Amino acid sequence: MTDMGCMILAAGFGTRMGTLTAERPKPLIEVAGRALIDHALDQARGAGAAPIVVNGHYRAAQMAVHLAEAHDVTFLEETPKILDSGGGVKNALPHLGAGPFFTLNSDAVWRGGNPLREFLGAWEPEVMDGLMLLVPQDRAVGRKGGGDFAQSADGRLTPDKAGLVWTGAQILKPELFADTPDGPFSMWEIWRGVMACGRLFGAVYSGMWADVGHPEGIALAEAMVEGGDAVPR
Repeated sequence: MTDMGCMILAAGFGTRMGTLTAERPKPLIEVAGRALIDHALDQARGAGAAPIVVNGHYRAAQMAVHLAEAHDVTFLEETPKILDSGGGVKNALPHLGAGPFFTLNSDAVWRGGNPLREFLGAWEPEVMDGLMLLVPQDRAVGRKGGGDFAQSADGRLTPDKAGLVWTGAQILKPELFADTPDGPFSMWEIWRGVMACGRLFGAVYSGMWADVGHPEGIALAEAMVEGGDAVPR
């Protein structure tokens, strides 16, 4: 278990989902009989993360209703404009405590051990400002667009489309956001600075991970969860 909080990013428009998000936000799309946001909450709770924060923007009222009985979750509606990944995390900092915290994307499904609990063991705050949970491309079900990062022998990361895939899970120190702008900005604003200092590291997840950011990803993720022969793409 951990005393870290977890920020679950769930505010996006889900445009790659096409008509599936015409009337609902992407985190409420069901995979294997459960909403994507509930799959993410399972992982946060399974690692003992507390507090848990979820953001929302597109059709945020539906998200608020869905989470209304989740008394361990703080829901933050981003209004009037969406804050992007970095801005959304910065907005949640007052609710996450003073120490390092997890972030987790809401459009993924996992098969294997609890991902947050698994890579927490690799966290070394003396040498790291950020730690990202990665998978090889052949264990990234439904992935389109190649990899994200190359990992050196000592675990440090650099951008590389031929490399490992970021799963959307990471550990960050809150002080990384001290000099960031108010309003929307990308997490890449954080990552570039941490990589330049040689303090962004990666850990490789031992199980399978599915990207449910596009319609075809739903069936692939369901097959993966059920132990079927989902073919990573």
